[in-house]
Amino acid sequence: MKPIYNSAKEAVEPIQDGATIMVGGFGLVGIPEQLILALVDKGVKDLTVISNNCGVDEWGLGLLLKNKQIKKMIGSYVGENKEFERQVLSGEIEVELTPQGTLAEKMRAGGAGIPAFFTPAGVGTLVAEGKEIREFGGKEHVLEMALTADFSLVRAHTADKMGNLVYNKTAQNFNPLAAAAGKVTIAEVEHLVEIGDIDPNQVQTPSIYVQGLFQADQEKRIERLTTR
Repeated sequence: MKPIYNSAKEAVEPIQDGATIMVGGFGLVGIPEQLILALVDKGVKDLTVISNNCGVDEWGLGLLLKNKQIKKMIGSYVGENKEFERQVLSGEIEVELTPQGTLAEKMRAGGAGIPAFFTPAGVGTLVAEGKEIREFGGKEHVLEMALTADFSLVRAHTADKMGNLVYNKTAQNFNPLAAAAGKVTIAEVEHLVEIGDIDPNQVQTPSIYVQGLFQADQEKRIERLTTR
């Protein structure tokens, strides 16, 4: 069995100032809401955060931004967050923007132990500046380095007490990648079941990648409400 934390505060206790954190989710879907709130309350600072985006104003990773706890953000999207835009333009935060597919592959490679790979995405743009360029099949490719993290925070729909994880629908996007690429992975889960209750064929993150579990409900806020 893996450690099952009694609170989000207990789950994030090992995370200290200056840590590199990889966070699962896409927009507000599948983000580890309660673990992020615990980091806000803990007050850790100078964080390097790797995630597709940085939440929205007043929710998700946007709360860490508001408190100026993030030193560097590595992601693919900065929209929906006015505070993020303000900090970028004022030079208060360092940002490394990466094409979304490249970001996903950098995370996947990190989890797979692959140090780097070549991709055509970004060739001829600012993304490729200072990076090695090689030609394959008559087409230029840029060398991208894999990403790993001190800690990965992910959100799963169901986990057993061994740490096997199952994600729900679009929460499958960056969560499995983040879970594999963290030295220590903490999973915030909606449903915690006994060992053997999950069909092995349904497991999306094997327990070997998970070091701790925390069961919590979510608010599941809507990122952008559109009505007719």
